[in-house]
Amino acid sequence: MPFARVARSCLPAAAVLELTYRCNHRCRFCSCPWEDPRGNFERGTELSVPEWKHCIEQLISLGVSSLSFTGGEPTLFNSLCELMEFAASLSAHHVAAVDGELVERSGPPRQVLLTNGRTLNEDILHTCERLHTHLSISLPGLASFQELTGSDTNPSTVLKWLRRAKDLGVRTTAAVAVTRINLAELGETIGAALDAGADFLLLNRFLPGGRGLSSTQELALRPDEIVDMLKTAESALQRANCKGTVGTEIPLCLTDGLESETLQVSSKCAAATQFFVVGPSGRTRVCNHSPVQLAHYTEIETLKRDPYWRRYALRELLPVACHPCPHQLRCDGGCHEAAGIVFGSLSADDPSVVSMRYPVRRLPMLDD
Repeated sequence: MPFARVARSCLPAAAVLELTYRCNHRCRFCSCPWEDPRGNFERGTELSVPEWKHCIEQLISLGVSSLSFTGGEPTLFNSLCELMEFAASLSAHHVAAVDGELVERSGPPRQVLLTNGRTLNEDILHTCERLHTHLSISLPGLASFQELTGSDTNPSTVLKWLRRAKDLGVRTTAAVAVTRINLAELGETIGAALDAGADFLLLNRFLPGGRGLSSTQELALRPDEIVDMLKTAESALQRANCKGTVGTEIPLCLTDGLESETLQVSSKCAAATQFFVVGPSGRTRVCNHSPVQLAHYTEIETLKRDPYWRRYALRELLPVACHPCPHQLRCDGGCHEAAGIVFGSLSADDPSVVSMRYPVRRLPMLDD
């Protein structure tokens, strides 16, 4: 009888740790659920440093092997470097496919730091260098930077840190949240980031949620604009001979016929299957876009019995309108959390698909 390994937990291998609610930007497109202008998200007390260390230890013991530090703005968390150092001192269980075989090893968890760059500093950057932490910096535009971030800084700060990280050998990603406001300068934005030394591109199409609910009509991309986004990014990446990915799933019906060599576009939802979130108060969520708080990290193993978590983990969320589609095994029908936020049901259409199927229907506004 072949040996069978018992799974350590129900958790995906990647955890996103939202260290703080605080942020020094007021991005119009921000989907952090605690920024919902309707006040529907309950902010709990932020975890202390010892609690975060306990959380990280527990996650590693349950099989998590990748940690992303974010917020809010994680550089505002005073003990950020201490937490990163602590995580690096632990041994995680890594499983990877190599030449068609599953290879297992033990070693420090992979670390990613996601920041807007405004309060990034040399100490943090050198910590990233020493721990081989991947640095992701948000660059939501050039001319539109201040309008979108609500800050008095400018994109030169982000470009400066990308150049400095390259000098130190720190691997970087330029993260671009794409809206109707910055779409026209997307190619220029990507080009500037890659010229400054970014190794990789992450695109996120705007999805209603958080503070972004106040500007949905101004920011949400139409289906044809989503196609323009993908074509523009593919062209810019090809010119720079770089790779990129789209972090927010896009239904196949929006990308039918598009070919991509450098930009990875997924139509599958990764929530609760490839990653999950621990919020500032220690409550878990299926993804960073979700406003639904689940078990506290101290009771994280109860997630396997949570109906909300199970719907994602078992992929029981296909929109009703997608049931006749022959591609439903390859596509999850878009973002379920956006559907839930806008239409009140996880099984409703992704808002972008709705605008394609029903061109005259507008997305609900807060004052409707």
